[in-house]
Amino acid sequence: MKVTIKGQVTIPQNIREKLGITHLTEVDFIEDKGRIYLVKKKDAKISGHRFRNLRGIAQVKMTTDEIMALTRGEK
Repeated sequence: MKVTIKGQVTIPQNIREKLGITHLTEVDFIEDKGRIYLVKKKDAKISGHRFRNLRGIAQVKMTTDEIMALTRGEK
């Protein structure tokens, strides 16, 4: 396995499946006696984008034109 110019490697699919690692899973690298271990964070919450948890919450009954007028200060 090669490291990319950005320092990235691909975790093999069988390892991802075995550990339950998906695209939003947080992992740590642990160094111990000259070896590096990749470990899945146990208490990590899926944070991703800071607004991800708010997705789908707004229930605005306004048209795009009404919202744009509101943000522009138009009446």
